[in-house]
Amino acid sequence: MRNMYEKIQELADIPSFSKHEQLVKGIMNAIDEKLLSVGDALPSVNAMNKELGFAKETIVKAYSELKNRGIIESRNRLGFYIVNEDTEQTLRVALMMYGYDTFQELFYKNFRKGLGDKVHLDVFFHHGNIEVFETMLEIVRGKYGMYVISPIPHPKTATLLETIPLSKFIMFDRFEPMKGDFSYITQEFGQSSYQAFLTLTDTIRQFDEIIFFHPPNSLIPIEILKSFKQFLKDFDIKGGIRAEYTAGSIEKDKVYFTLDNTELYMMIKDAKVKNLVLGKDVGLLSHNDEPVKELIGDGITTFSTDFALMGQKAAEYVLSRGKIQETLPTILIRRNSL
Repeated sequence: MRNMYEKIQELADIPSFSKHEQLVKGIMNAIDEKLLSVGDALPSVNAMNKELGFAKETIVKAYSELKNRGIIESRNRLGFYIVNEDTEQTLRVALMMYGYDTFQELFYKNFRKGLGDKVHLDVFFHHGNIEVFETMLEIVRGKYGMYVISPIPHPKTATLLETIPLSKFIMFDRFEPMKGDFSYITQEFGQSSYQAFLTLTDTIRQFDEIIFFHPPNSLIPIEILKSFKQFLKDFDIKGGIRAEYTAGSIEKDKVYFTLDNTELYMMIKDAKVKNLVLGKDVGLLSHNDEPVKELIGDGITTFSTDFALMGQKAAEYVLSRGKIQETLPTILIRRNSL
């Protein structure tokens, strides 16, 4: 430990270094020179204060920065320990997502690219399960410098999220209200869905019926279902809601709307088998655009937010900490299927 103190004191003559910076850099130098290794305990705040004479607030601030970088970890009542020897790492980020669907992959790739190589990123999937969500928060709380979280629509969500410092938190994808002034980069489902249906009204009327596949208790935002029902009522459109698509059941003169890519691909295959022309004999509408939907079936009509842009903006926030409260627009992309 004496060698670590020496590394800190060696930096005292550098005029540009504050005592906080002297502590952080001195500890990192000790790690780089193998004087400290993973598993080693650091002195307590009181011990560091007694040895160096630095203010306790300065020591706490330095330890906090090292925690945010993912270099040290505080263990309840046991002190601070080295957990990572990569001192080039500037920040440790926890990303909590629903899953890894194609559109979420777009978010992830652009988020990861935007962070750069010096930021450590751990990814967790809660799959819309509140028990998993709660357990994950318990695991990551206090161990990261930034938390990027897609929340679950649930009564417990706000209370759980409010245990994270708002200065280290950004909400993405879905929006859930909670106390405090926090950053978010999200999408909206209600009005945007209704507007997409509205724009497609004349085209939908060319078919006999529109079917929306919405499984009970699914993770599909309830706002989309409500907008669909309201649209049918407002424009006297014949339509229905079914739990799932059954292979081979596609019918001529109907429009099918699904958020499930497996169902979408099944419909495209069935239409081909039955010699039904998409956009003429049968209509297909999908949510969450992705590159493949521009190509399959000569192009699938979608309405979607820009997940690549969402990932870029979330990364910018993590690096700059500049407050952001933005709802990205949902865009209808018309292609041959409707």
